[in-house]
Amino acid sequence: MEGSSSCYSLAALLILLMLTTYMNSCSSTRTISEKTSTEFIRTSCGATSYPRLCISTLSSYASTIQTSPKQLAITALSVSLLHVRSTSDLLSKLSKSHGLKPKEVGAMRDCVEEMSGSVDQLRKSLAELGHLGGSKFEHQMNDIQTWVSAALTDEDTCVDGFAMNGNIKTTVRGHVVNVVHLTSIALALINSFASIHATSP
Repeated sequence: MEGSSSCYSLAALLILLMLTTYMNSCSSTRTISEKTSTEFIRTSCGATSYPRLCISTLSSYASTIQTSPKQLAITALSVSLLHVRSTSDLLSKLSKSHGLKPKEVGAMRDCVEEMSGSVDQLRKSLAELGHLGGSKFEHQMNDIQTWVSAALTDEDTCVDGFAMNGNIKTTVRGHVVNVVHLTSIALALINSFASIHATSP
């Protein structure tokens, strides 16, 4: 597996993203209160399928997001990517556990493969979302929406692979379903950002 190097590069990307946003907000003459930012997040999350999870996950990033639909989408996508990566690592470790049935090992390995595909799609989407602009905006957004949808399909396929009963199913499904919900939230907020941009003059 790519292992720690890709994990470190992802962490570095997120730190750079947050630092850049912080510096931009500091240099801005317009300051937005934490309450206003939190309300913006709460309202935006209302358009997702999992508003409570959306609010609880993204509210801690209120000072970074402020009232920017783009920054909200970037943050949601970043959070989803981190959870997919950590879930993939967990599944990889669990697949090597003793006492698993062959069917469970097979499902786990398939799931790790699906999660790896999801990581790739989300990583591409995050990179593209970071440099949107100009006449290519619509094409870029179409690519991002396609990639995040593909990541969500990979994650759903992973969940479907655990039809068996037992503790391993409960453990895995809990983590993977959470990832599915976070990616769904990210996709909804990306779609919302795209539609806002499309209707703006």
